[in-house]
Amino acid sequence: MKVIVCGAGKVGTSIAKHLVSQNNDVTAIDQSLDLINELKEKVDLKTIIGSASNPSILKSAGAEEADMIIAVTLQDEINMVACQMAHTFFKIPRKIARLRSEDFLNPIWRDLYNADNMPIDLIISPELEVAKSIERQLKAPGAYDVVPFLNDEIELLTLPIKENCPLIDTNLISIQELFQENANKDKDLRASILGINRGDSLFIPKKSDVLLSGDLVYVLSDKDHVKRTMSAFGLNEKPIKKIIIIGGGNIGFNLAKDIESLHSDISVCIIESSNERAKFIADHLKSTLVLHGDGLDQNILDEANIKDADMMLALTNDDETNIIISAVARKNNCEPLILVNNSEYNKLKDVLGISQVIDPRKITVSKILKHVHRGRIESVYSIGNNQAELIHAQVLKSSKLFNKSIKDSSLPSGIRIGLIKKQEQILIPNKDMIIEENDQILFFCMTEDLKYAEDLFKIREAF
Repeated sequence: MKVIVCGAGKVGTSIAKHLVSQNNDVTAIDQSLDLINELKEKVDLKTIIGSASNPSILKSAGAEEADMIIAVTLQDEINMVACQMAHTFFKIPRKIARLRSEDFLNPIWRDLYNADNMPIDLIISPELEVAKSIERQLKAPGAYDVVPFLNDEIELLTLPIKENCPLIDTNLISIQELFQENANKDKDLRASILGINRGDSLFIPKKSDVLLSGDLVYVLSDKDHVKRTMSAFGLNEKPIKKIIIIGGGNIGFNLAKDIESLHSDISVCIIESSNERAKFIADHLKSTLVLHGDGLDQNILDEANIKDADMMLALTNDDETNIIISAVARKNNCEPLILVNNSEYNKLKDVLGISQVIDPRKITVSKILKHVHRGRIESVYSIGNNQAELIHAQVLKSSKLFNKSIKDSSLPSGIRIGLIKKQEQILIPNKDMIIEENDQILFFCMTEDLKYAEDLFKIREAF
């Protein structure tokens, strides 16, 4: 597949690296020579210096033969015009654009984005996606990430293995037996461990592998069994009742709106340093307390009743400020969750004493990947540093899995099936289970086996 990536920043670089690793023909465009040179050092691909909104630049990038354009520059207008040029002059079939402006994302302009007006097939808003991600975590305190699949029927949980976890030094086959014993006493505990992140290594565990303190585990769970699943890992955190948000930008503002709409039992306070912005968000929120001031000022924090807060969210645009805020939160016995735009800080979170980190780049890339895969791929979530993906796919008669048992499917070691939905029933698969038409399969796939996974569910050669 031939893809043009407009923008060589963090998101563009991550997407380009991912696509090139799967042997796609990728060309990157950016106006910054420095960003282009940095990208070329990391990824072997064709690059062009110039504005992606310029038709001649797109033509130089091979737009006449391109299957997809992904516009993720820092300027909304360039992303929008790039998609318009791609559609009008080059008939590129798939067009994805990242938009940040609240005005462009306002629902009243929803009809703007179609083939007759602004031809964008998928709009990505990092701020909105990050706000949704944080809101999901509030429903499962203790989880580092919560990602819904199958219309929210199944959730992927990223769970830390802490020193008090009762499953430490327990191998996977014993854990599965424990789940089955639990199932005999109650309804089936539909949960499946798919991957383990240990240090810098992400791997699909064998039955003999054991859990160790400090691991991060990726667990698929029936949504109705999330609390039981987390309890099995010793994560019995009290419900969140009050949060303080430092930073009233698009993320903090949209998160507060989501909480007001979905969690009336959670009290929210936003501390915003800009007086003008503080007035704006106060006028557009209903029950959220908005304070104008410095989130590092203890007097302001006391005014926000930090002593009663369960969590502090550091959502400013400055990573260093967010890291300092996390230290202030811990000083006040408040659990911190911070936003980091530099992925290097993510690698240092243990050294910095930070447990929960939100990475907008990772969330944005995951959203885009769903629309990159070929075949009957319904949704995708990127795991680790693009080391693996959790994929939801539908089985058609054309699939190589159709009418085969799992043991006869010759799946590589880099693919593990987690849960399967057959008709209206969610099941933990066993080796004798037959894959049937319209089965919904959620599976963990290491990056090196993604081409194989696409081939299993392929229903067409191109978009």
